[in-house]
Amino acid sequence: MDKEPGMSVDRRAAWPYGPDGEPGEFVYQRYAHPTGAAAEAALGELEGGDALLYSSGTAAVTACVFALCRPGSTIALAQGAYFGTGVTFAQFAPWGLNVVEFDQTGPPPTEADVVWLESPSNPLLTLPNWEAARGHPGVVVCDATASTPVFLRALDEGATIVLHSATKYLTGHHDALIGATITREGELRERLYNARMRLGLSAAPDAAAMLRRGLDTLEVRVRRQTETATELARRLGEHRNVLKVRYPGLGGLISFDVPAGSERAVETSTTLIANQTSLGGVRSTMESRHRWEGDRIPVGLLRLSVGLEDVDAIWADLSSALGRA
Repeated sequence: MDKEPGMSVDRRAAWPYGPDGEPGEFVYQRYAHPTGAAAEAALGELEGGDALLYSSGTAAVTACVFALCRPGSTIALAQGAYFGTGVTFAQFAPWGLNVVEFDQTGPPPTEADVVWLESPSNPLLTLPNWEAARGHPGVVVCDATASTPVFLRALDEGATIVLHSATKYLTGHHDALIGATITREGELRERLYNARMRLGLSAAPDAAAMLRRGLDTLEVRVRRQTETATELARRLGEHRNVLKVRYPGLGGLISFDVPAGSERAVETSTTLIANQTSLGGVRSTMESRHRWEGDRIPVGLLRLSVGLEDVDAIWADLSSALGRA
């Protein structure tokens, strides 16, 4: 029986040299492997660039720091971007990395060596000002995890590098930890590759296979999630116990505020919607973010990742929980 397309997994850690004693295309799994190469080709085609895979989204962030920065470099980070990105950058402070935050709806600081955008930011869901970012002399990185190439090809908008926590929407099933970068600049790709290889940040074959599988259904999943999220955002905006709704009009990510102190009761009262972290899967999830992020976001903010369940079923579960706010 033929294997499902994209699901063949070569788990070898090393490959024999050729008859002449010369290395072939694949030598050692940390350098590259066939399953990863196939997934990189598929993702690169979607984004219009050259993709590399990593062991997680955080590993991709780490590779970018090593590839793009040196002691004394400055990264301008979008305010409200995924807090883990800022936490990762902070690990490099003893090595002289400077980080400044800026409002990505306006122009980035001119002195920055790297401009780090997020489209949309997680969980505040702001969108970058691409016109302002395009003219910046530094390297522009865009974390497009929440928009996906279905709604944004950031390289076409002026980004130098696109980054994904591919664990989320690209893989889509919460069954693989994996990250990605995509660029059209060969020299940058080589620097990112070297950082990945030397630091051991490569994605494993099984995770790469799960990504390759997820890409086959990416568009149909994300468009369905967008349709559902649009309707849920409308209903949330009309609910008496919801103070504020944030939804950028694309993707499956919504954040909304309930009265401070009631967020725990709401997030633990759902039955269809799983109370857990992460996002982008086929099952809806929701969690309070203040416990992780502190005062950078409102106490009552809840982040809802919309899955593929029926919109009325999700709303029945959500509205019941909101009754506890």
